[in-house]
Amino acid sequence: MRRQPDIPPRLATWLLHRFLRDDLAEDVGGDLEERFYTLRENTSRLRAQTDYWYQVLFYIRPFAIRKRSRQPQLYRAMYKNYFTTSLRAMKKNKLHAAINIAGLSVGMTVAIIIGLWIKDELSYEKHFDNYSSIGRVLQNVTNNGHVDTWWSVPWPLADELRKKYGDNFTHVVLATDAENAVVTYEDKHLSQSGIFAEPDFGALFTLPMVQGGHDALQDASSVLISQSLARTYFADGDPIGKIITINTTMTVHVAGVYKDIPEQSEFNNVHFIAPWQLLYNESGWIKNMHDPWRPNAFSLYVGLAANRSFDAVSLMIKDAKLKNLSTELAKKKPALFIHPMSRWHLYSRFKDGFQVGGLITYVWLFAIIGVFVVLMACMNFMNLSTARSEKRAKEVGIRKAIGSYRSQLIQQFFSESLVTVLLSFTLALLLVQLSLPAFNLVAGKQAALPWSDITLWLYAIGLCVVIGLLAGSYPALYLSSITARHALKGGFRASKGSSWSRKVMVVVQFTVSVTMIIGTAVVFRQIQHAKNRPIGYETDGLVAVQTNSSELHKHIDAVRNELQQARFIVDVAEAGSPTTESWSSTSAIKWDGKDPDLSVDFSNVGVSANYGKTIGWEIAQGRDFNRDILSDSNAFIVNETAANYMGFTTPVGEVVYWYDQPIKIVGVIKDIVSNSPFEPVKPTFYFIDPNAGGFALFRISPDQPAQQALGAIERVYKKYNPEKPFTFRFVDEAYAQKFGNEERMGKLAGIFTSLAIFISCLGIFGLSSFIAEQRTKEIGIRKVHGATVFQVWRMVSTDFVVLVVVACCIAMPVAYWLASQWVTRYTYHTNVSWFIPVFAALTILLITLVTVSWHTVQAAKTNPVKSLRTE
Repeated sequence: MRRQPDIPPRLATWLLHRFLRDDLAEDVGGDLEERFYTLRENTSRLRAQTDYWYQVLFYIRPFAIRKRSRQPQLYRAMYKNYFTTSLRAMKKNKLHAAINIAGLSVGMTVAIIIGLWIKDELSYEKHFDNYSSIGRVLQNVTNNGHVDTWWSVPWPLADELRKKYGDNFTHVVLATDAENAVVTYEDKHLSQSGIFAEPDFGALFTLPMVQGGHDALQDASSVLISQSLARTYFADGDPIGKIITINTTMTVHVAGVYKDIPEQSEFNNVHFIAPWQLLYNESGWIKNMHDPWRPNAFSLYVGLAANRSFDAVSLMIKDAKLKNLSTELAKKKPALFIHPMSRWHLYSRFKDGFQVGGLITYVWLFAIIGVFVVLMACMNFMNLSTARSEKRAKEVGIRKAIGSYRSQLIQQFFSESLVTVLLSFTLALLLVQLSLPAFNLVAGKQAALPWSDITLWLYAIGLCVVIGLLAGSYPALYLSSITARHALKGGFRASKGSSWSRKVMVVVQFTVSVTMIIGTAVVFRQIQHAKNRPIGYETDGLVAVQTNSSELHKHIDAVRNELQQARFIVDVAEAGSPTTESWSSTSAIKWDGKDPDLSVDFSNVGVSANYGKTIGWEIAQGRDFNRDILSDSNAFIVNETAANYMGFTTPVGEVVYWYDQPIKIVGVIKDIVSNSPFEPVKPTFYFIDPNAGGFALFRISPDQPAQQALGAIERVYKKYNPEKPFTFRFVDEAYAQKFGNEERMGKLAGIFTSLAIFISCLGIFGLSSFIAEQRTKEIGIRKVHGATVFQVWRMVSTDFVVLVVVACCIAMPVAYWLASQWVTRYTYHTNVSWFIPVFAALTILLITLVTVSWHTVQAAKTNPVKSLRTE
């Protein structure tokens, strides 16, 4: 073969500089190209010169473009050709194009929905201007031998921080919740949630005011309300100056209206902000506290001064509470620290005094799932493209023979990939729009596609390009590497390396799928384990009504008699807190033999005498309260955890001391789950409280329809408590809400797992179709020699079964370890049974066999005469 002449280096350098400077470079480049074709038509003695000019053209053509970067017509035609070729390839291979588009669109749908969910989770509290400098004061307290983290503090701590550490803060604001407060204006009596806060609350959180100002809270008779509450009570009228009443005793005037706080905030349900001083003046229990440093019932928010860090200030104020405690309370060793606003929502879980996560765990989990689902869709594209390399080998060979460079082939295959991704992205947007309502219902969100957010669309386009390059990388690099000689010679077969790469990608896909199945199964098993936990009382037919006043308490016997005579209820009782929560605790408990250095924390619930009979608690030892026994007004019933903690072998008859007052234990009950169903039950005692009127508990008669019984209860309630709205909750529903977060995450994980399996099956479906098509002649020959349909099915399915078995062998130990680590987050947790990984493996194996069988059985049933003739 004749050696082509090389361009002298000086000449090449001169040409490059010449055309880089020349504004007519494009025209000159075109003249060179025209001269090249003219010379090519001349005699053989000019061919050396032709090759010479061809090399010149090759070197300078990339630079032969005008400086204003106008693309030559040739390149525009080339890219148009790439696009046309891509559409023709899809039309020719409809099944594989559909599988690729379906897989990528589902993967991108999952990624977009997960992205919207993560964006919502990460946006909490960010609408506040002082987001980076706001914190909440928490405390680590030693109780019952463990370190607990409390989100509430005693109210004098606010002044303590202002006076002794004021240089570190711009604002120190004390606040407390006012849930289900009755707000009255004229004849409207509605339950609204709000807070009582010190005057700097609005300035600290930079509330956007519609009317009035933040400083209105300086007046103890004023109140700020949200826009939605203003519309509810005053429609389109001006609310400023209007008189409203909170809980029948607090009369205030509206001094300001603020915009509704967004959903992504812990204050999203705050519809009024009343002055802290108003609560202090009206609530005798705060003003008349014997030791105000003892009750931890208030929230404390701070704004850091400039150049202050949360860690440094936390270290300064660590002992601010401890220095003001009595010797008995000092045993709890309270250590204060500031929890930044940026970590309230996602990093809210503490264990043994240390932050151990929270919802951030699920954010990372779903982010990883989204990445893997997209990667699985890309793997499908790669697998099907490389599997069909034999059919495209001649195309590559012909293109190379007529002068195509490898770079051009790579561009062509990447163009095909990008076209597929763009079509998939368009379909994904449609799927997201259709599925968002159902997703929001499951996830408890209000997510929506941000059609007007240009930044996010730029990110989306960038993601499409990345996915297109990723999905098309292996096919482009692999197919473009085929030489023209091998392709056109015939008999080209894909290399063993490409076959192994396909197998590896299939194994990776099913490893991820099996891991997700095991993880989802463990989540639901843990939820069911907690649901099956004995809760110590009967929830069916038990209705809790928050009374918010003393009126019903005064007439509780009349209410009971009227409803019992009508046979609507079995009984009614009163308590200071709902059965599903514990609102009060105390450390002022002593007993004979107690370690004097031990700090304790016992939950305590004030109840009426028939409380146990109404809720149906289980007596383990002793007896229930009896209103006819006068001494029961100074008696305790304790749960089994308390009895065991105090070390009593026969607790009935033992005497304990509450604030040094001797109280006799008359009964022991089975543990009642009143807080988290995933955590251990706290030591708890119950006592008869003559003023227990916060909640009324009605046990509906089992032979009465619930709707009729509730109507009767409401009529009697309003008869004796006309100024309070009737709000009720079924206790079983309230208890079920404790599983809400875990159930939401479990359902979302189940949905994403199902879609991941669907994508894996799409890939297997496409590969099995190609293999059945590729082995048509072999199957025909085997059938001629007497092979049955089952034998052919077994032959083709075995390859896939082996890959799935390998994936299961990898996934099962990994998933088992991850699941075991996850369940230990809960004190009351299930064990990860060996049955779960086995069940997951069998499930994915069955799904694979069903998927593969579709094409395999069809190929096995084909008439061998027809298959051999068509081949």
